[in-house]
Amino acid sequence: MNVVLDGSSLTLVDVVRVAREGAAVELAPAAVERMREAHAVVERALERGDVVYGLTTGVGARKKVGVTAEQSPAFNRALVANHLVGTGPDAPREVVRATMLRVANALVKGTAGVRPEIAERIVTALNAREHPRVRLLGSLGQADLPQHADLTHGLFEGVELQAKEGIALLNSNAFSTALAALALADLGRLLSSLDVAGALDLEAFAANLTLLHPAIGEVRPYPGIVESLAGLRELLEGSSLWDPGVARNLQDPLSFRCLPQVHGAVRDVLAFAQGHLEIELNASQENPLVLPAEDRIVSVANFDILPLASALDFLRIVLASALTCACERTEKLLQGPLTGLPDGLAPRQGLAENSLGELGVTAQALTAEARLLAHPVSFETVTSTHAEGIEDRMTMAPLAARRLGEMVRLGEALVAIELVIGCQAVDLRRPARLGAGTLVAHERVRELVPFLGEGDTLTPDLEPVRDLIRTGALAPRRANRRRGEAS
Repeated sequence: MNVVLDGSSLTLVDVVRVAREGAAVELAPAAVERMREAHAVVERALERGDVVYGLTTGVGARKKVGVTAEQSPAFNRALVANHLVGTGPDAPREVVRATMLRVANALVKGTAGVRPEIAERIVTALNAREHPRVRLLGSLGQADLPQHADLTHGLFEGVELQAKEGIALLNSNAFSTALAALALADLGRLLSSLDVAGALDLEAFAANLTLLHPAIGEVRPYPGIVESLAGLRELLEGSSLWDPGVARNLQDPLSFRCLPQVHGAVRDVLAFAQGHLEIELNASQENPLVLPAEDRIVSVANFDILPLASALDFLRIVLASALTCACERTEKLLQGPLTGLPDGLAPRQGLAENSLGELGVTAQALTAEARLLAHPVSFETVTSTHAEGIEDRMTMAPLAARRLGEMVRLGEALVAIELVIGCQAVDLRRPARLGAGTLVAHERVRELVPFLGEGDTLTPDLEPVRDLIRTGALAPRRANRRRGEAS
């Protein structure tokens, strides 16, 4: 099924389908007519001689310089060329596709004032798998100008852009929004796998499942806690841990006992960030803004994307807590005095070999890197103002999104280790019954990584386990139903 762009209904599911699965895109007929109406506003403003930023004037410090209708094509070419200042590696293809989709959806909203042919060119390129080179670095998050200049240069080289079209293609945060969308989709998948690994840790530790009592959510009704409790109980349905007398401790360490609270916090903040993303996917992020109902074009600052940038900062902070807890549980499972199992989860006590112990070092390294990425960036300030003091603010939204994506990738590697260690501990503990979800997880991991017996060497590559996380193969049935196709 094609993704239809109408400027108001683009979803995270749509972004993932187009960016990663190559779904075809088309423009809604009503959106095409809306673009024509908005472009007519631009033409009338030119006829009247209205003073409009980026239309009849230069941009930035050159806003005092007039631009005539005859100068407009040359001005647009120079506008794009002057912003080809990106640097760093090329953005991944999926990010470029998501950016193109977001740009096209913004144009069909009817507030940019471009001809329908401009949006149609982007859609044609998407459907033809045409992906211009877009460099990753250089945006402050106050419109992703360098990345959009790369995109515009690649898609419209040789095309004469008309008045307002140059600035409309440059002056938004489509690149930041695209990065954020893909990172949020990946985090949704990771969070489900964190639940699975956490439930397996409970089995491996022979934990006290009073930590999942439904009353917890009733007396502290955060939606994330309620959902985490239900998901963990589903994963552990049928486990012998529910039997009287099986739990080893009255109260387990906090990294085990706080599972629903910590994962619930991540869920709540993820929902908060997704709400902001849903708005930004269909919002006008440009300046100036075409208002057909008023037959005018006004200067605004919708390129300030602080709501999404700060939400991403918040999300990285809570994710750091969840990953730290996962690492702590992993480390504790390797310690015989805490588990009652052989040290390092060796096949028997007293072996000189370290068994799985060194995986704990890698887990600590991954977690430390993830925590260092959690520092907020949206309150960063420029060291000096630009363009005669006008450009004196930044959100660093692209960095906020990139760091979230990097944290998720580190989290995937950490959870892969957590699963392998959890499976080893379960095999040594030999519980009477695993839960419905933890049994499936154990079986899938064991298909890839065997039990580490005496004299065996560690499996050197855990990427196949990480692939289980990336594909959502470990997610419980309930999570799959809830997320649909978004991740």
